[in-house]
Amino acid sequence: MVTAVREAVGELVQQATEQLSRLARQEVALAKEELAEKGRRAGRGGGLLGAAGAVGYAGFLALAATGAAALSLVLPVWAAALIVTAVLFALAGLLAVTGRAQLRRATPPTPEEALGSVKADVEEIKERAHR
Repeated sequence: MVTAVREAVGELVQQATEQLSRLARQEVALAKEELAEKGRRAGRGGGLLGAAGAVGYAGFLALAATGAAALSLVLPVWAAALIVTAVLFALAGLLAVTGRAQLRRATPPTPEEALGSVKADVEEIKERAHR
């Protein structure tokens, strides 16, 4: 009888080990898929933002030229161009400082769904182990 109990316990331990191993592989696969999808979305979004930035930059250059032309009606052309240039450099500095602050606050991407699933699995295992 003791031998049968040992074999049954051994079989249960082996099944639990196999199930935990399979669960861990599935969680890793889920995390990989989630990160891959986030990467694809980030790539598409980055491309669209890049295109929008290029078009916006062209429009901004046209606006700067319009501003210089308008100022040249009341000031010499060189003074109008200098004022517009100074405003543009001040704006560039402000954007650089703001962008740098945002980058410092950024956190690395994490597979939140996979982490939540792993936490739920751990809680379930703990709960069943206590029963």
